[in-house]
Amino acid sequence: MAEQTNKVRWGVLGVAGIAIKKVIPAMQNGKFSEIAAIASRDLGKAQEAALALGIAKAYGSYEELLADPEIDAIYNPLPNHMHVEWSIRAAEAHKHVLCEKPIGLTVGEARQLLAAQTSTGVTIGEAFMVRTHPQWLRTREIVQSGEIGQLRAACGFFSYFNVNPANIRNIPEYGGGAMMDIGCYPIFTSRFIFGEEPLRVMGLIERDPAMKIDRLASAILELPRGQATFTCSTQLVPYQRMQFFGDKGRIEVEIPFNAPPDGPCRISIDSGVDLFGGGIRSEEFPICDQYTIQGDVFSKAIRGLSPVPVTIEDSIKNMAVIEAVFRSAESGQWEVP
Repeated sequence: MAEQTNKVRWGVLGVAGIAIKKVIPAMQNGKFSEIAAIASRDLGKAQEAALALGIAKAYGSYEELLADPEIDAIYNPLPNHMHVEWSIRAAEAHKHVLCEKPIGLTVGEARQLLAAQTSTGVTIGEAFMVRTHPQWLRTREIVQSGEIGQLRAACGFFSYFNVNPANIRNIPEYGGGAMMDIGCYPIFTSRFIFGEEPLRVMGLIERDPAMKIDRLASAILELPRGQATFTCSTQLVPYQRMQFFGDKGRIEVEIPFNAPPDGPCRISIDSGVDLFGGGIRSEEFPICDQYTIQGDVFSKAIRGLSPVPVTIEDSIKNMAVIEAVFRSAESGQWEVP
């Protein structure tokens, strides 16, 4: 007999590109997720998206979607500065919330979400899709097994090129800039793989002279067991990589963040026997969509069948590191998250 699932009925706030192109189609393939409605402040845009994606309901305001009693949960991909307000309003409407990263613009905002979760009793989580991807779960498993010895260092790079001043990623008041958009990923994955929190942080930031967003940022995170370093940029050649170094080996995650939904992912494990690749073996992961996995795992968490992948408490810790990087860039000193 086929297993029956009680799918979570999702509503989507807005018609953001990530939602239309990636997350909604992926969640529609989920076993535990159903996209039941989409809203935009422009009804025509909502109807257009609903028609293109086969979504039953389209609303011309976010309020109408939150008032729909048939919606169980909200996916919030609105611009960064709108994350907290509309996530709280969704929670107050008794909807569970999966909010895109960064969960807010400050630690204080993230704590408001925690308070809303406590007062309403709904489940709120941050959409760090990497947290549930098999390549990241396997990387952590290898580190914990001791195969690369004692983990001592992480090194990351994440960049793309975007100089369009109208793009929300280039508007400071909308929470734009490299750290908020992509620097959060190497911070998150370093914390995840080390399994501990930074003790202090040093940051260096270069801002675009016209748009004022941070276009190039680097940071050092001192952790109890070692160090994590990374560089991120919104105005460099597109590239991404994460590496983790132990005293006996190294792990390299080839496409750490934008894992393809239509091709396999690989990690490399290097025993360090020589500098020419003689000790490298690769592990390849079957094709999967990390947004499908994320939606299903969070839906299962709503049903009480699994833990929330990225809790608000975890989000607050990640945001604290981001804030410390910005403070350090201003002070020129080490800062404590």
